[in-house]
Amino acid sequence: MLSSLWKKKTSLMVGIDIGSHSIKAVLLNQNDNGYVLETIAIEPMPRGAIVDREIQDIDAVGKVVAKIRKKISSSITHAASAVSGQTVITKIIYMDVALTEHELASQIEIEADSLIPYPLDEVSLDFESLDINESDPSKINVLLSAARTESVEARVAALEAGGFDTKVIDVESYAVSRGYDLTLAQLPDDASDKVVATVDIGATMTLFSVSEAGNHIYSRDQLFGGEQYTRSIVSYYNKSFEEAEIAKLTDDLPPNYTFEVLAPFHTILVQQIRRAIQMFLTTSGKEKIDYLVISGGSALVEGVEQLLTEELGIHTVIANPFEGMEISSNINKDELAKTAPRLMVAAGLALRSFVPWHI
Repeated sequence: MLSSLWKKKTSLMVGIDIGSHSIKAVLLNQNDNGYVLETIAIEPMPRGAIVDREIQDIDAVGKVVAKIRKKISSSITHAASAVSGQTVITKIIYMDVALTEHELASQIEIEADSLIPYPLDEVSLDFESLDINESDPSKINVLLSAARTESVEARVAALEAGGFDTKVIDVESYAVSRGYDLTLAQLPDDASDKVVATVDIGATMTLFSVSEAGNHIYSRDQLFGGEQYTRSIVSYYNKSFEEAEIAKLTDDLPPNYTFEVLAPFHTILVQQIRRAIQMFLTTSGKEKIDYLVISGGSALVEGVEQLLTEELGIHTVIANPFEGMEISSNINKDELAKTAPRLMVAAGLALRSFVPWHI
């Protein structure tokens, strides 16, 4: 029952973010001075291959992964990827502090039927012991994570078809949270002790993840993404979806797009993030978010950093998980600066090579 969905590290792994519109890959190494960015790769995804974060065509996704594989050192065969969406469940449960890991596994397996709203033969489970419960020291907080086995196996099959051996299937929101550690250099010195939200805005899904004093304390997925911006470009300027995507990335749009497309998207973006913050504050009892880190493709939309700082009153930065990192000579630094925010999930997954936490 308790499949080893999240495994201990074994060797260097490529972090592979399988998204609706593209696959992003990051390979990190480490030396005495810290992390080294060895390789990045981005390949477009055929439309319809992934719908609502679920793989619909394993062969099509596998072919894109194979293109990524050609750009990665042949000596690196292991990969880490992630699941997300409505069928991924994470929750904190409370267990007897005296239980061993083996006893915890047995107890969770017994109680899982009442904890997970899906048939247990359809899900993969794992858990991570966290810290002693403050209100009851006889209990330990345990993070339980569950994902539909079908979703996990589809990613493993696609990566295998592309030439990788999958060592880790993670949860995307935790990959984002881990990637946040790489962005601390962009924030004021006190950020490591503050409440920081990372908002990763993908094509169809936004991941809202909060850390406090370095500990991940909250995550939530929202069905909202940059695809809405792209569809507005299609509608206004009579472009194909693919042409609109290119125009969005290259700023090849008419001057009036600021009022017709950009401003309405800005309004929706602020509404979505404000709603996510309010939900977090309500459920957590926290008073405020101290800093915002914005990543994902829509972080590159013009004016996002200033917009959110002004509208939400929260110090906001656009994520660059490779800030201050040693960069391999085979990577174009100018291109990297343009694509870095899109690589947050992949960077967080690549960190699994060095950070042996289950989540």
